[in-house]
Amino acid sequence: MPAPSTVCSFAKVNLGLRIGPPRPDGYHDLSTLYQTIALHDEVTVEAEVASVTSITLSSNDPRLPTDSRNTVHRMVSAALDTMGVAASVRVRLQKNLPVQGGLGAGSANAAAALLGLLRQLAPVGTLTGAQQLALAERIGSDVPLFLIGGTVYGHDRGQRVQPYPDLPAMPCVIVAPGVGSSTPQAFRAWDAHVASLSPAATQSRLEELCRLYAAAAVAGGRGVGNSQSPDDLGGPFSADRAADSLSALVGAGLNNDFESVVFEQHPFLRDSKRALTGEGSVPAEQQAILAMLSGSGSSLFGLYRTWDDAKAAQARAQPLRGLALLTETLPRAAYWRALFAQQGS
Repeated sequence: MPAPSTVCSFAKVNLGLRIGPPRPDGYHDLSTLYQTIALHDEVTVEAEVASVTSITLSSNDPRLPTDSRNTVHRMVSAALDTMGVAASVRVRLQKNLPVQGGLGAGSANAAAALLGLLRQLAPVGTLTGAQQLALAERIGSDVPLFLIGGTVYGHDRGQRVQPYPDLPAMPCVIVAPGVGSSTPQAFRAWDAHVASLSPAATQSRLEELCRLYAAAAVAGGRGVGNSQSPDDLGGPFSADRAADSLSALVGAGLNNDFESVVFEQHPFLRDSKRALTGEGSVPAEQQAILAMLSGSGSSLFGLYRTWDDAKAAQARAQPLRGLALLTETLPRAAYWRALFAQQGS
């Protein structure tokens, strides 16, 4: 039996998010740009081939379900079924990220569990990249992005993903306010908020952001419209061009549609966002390049030019509700290097 595989389960933020009209299947079309960051949980997997499958899940967080309600449990079960392998699997979740925080923690855990499981069962159990992405789509809308990492364009309900011109690593501050934000509830509030708008109007806004991302990708050196397999990500992008891409996005006025409803539910988040931006309190060149809600919240993030600027923003946000955490964005190559870094492999 191989030594346990410990996988860093990295978080994400959303560099803009726009919501389309409700669909007949109950979902909404989305357009977003995911960005992985260095904050992470740890997922440790032990697995061996057995006559009958058993899955045991444990965690340091007693609030988490450890049965099929957990995305990790569902992912492991689905992966074994797809591979046609019976195994005894034990998974330990070391939770550091906030639950219902908009940072993709549960989805990242599922992707990390899959990668750890494949390492444990190789060469008996294998899945192609396409099979892994198909499994990820079944488990949750945010799961596929964690099988790519870095800067990732997401559309449809967020599960259709493509590598985007990778933004360079930059300092980041996360504000985790300590209250959960339910994604289904946020969608219901959004639907009520835009009830007066026609489906055509909301679809037009969605397409506008799609065009913005595509134009910024061209500025960064590669178009979103060029389909690219996650199995063949190609060489590194130019950091200068990637920075131009972010500048193009910010200059066009990125926003997260969920802010209009989540800030109504939790008004104190406005103060946290002001602390992150630094607008009105520090010179413009020291303010956040970008600050907004991540996903459906309740966490917020800010991106900064220098570590000094990020530390100053952390200090402004720290006295407010919740935690202010200093981290950095994680480009694709760094993401893959760090996944199994806890084992030095």
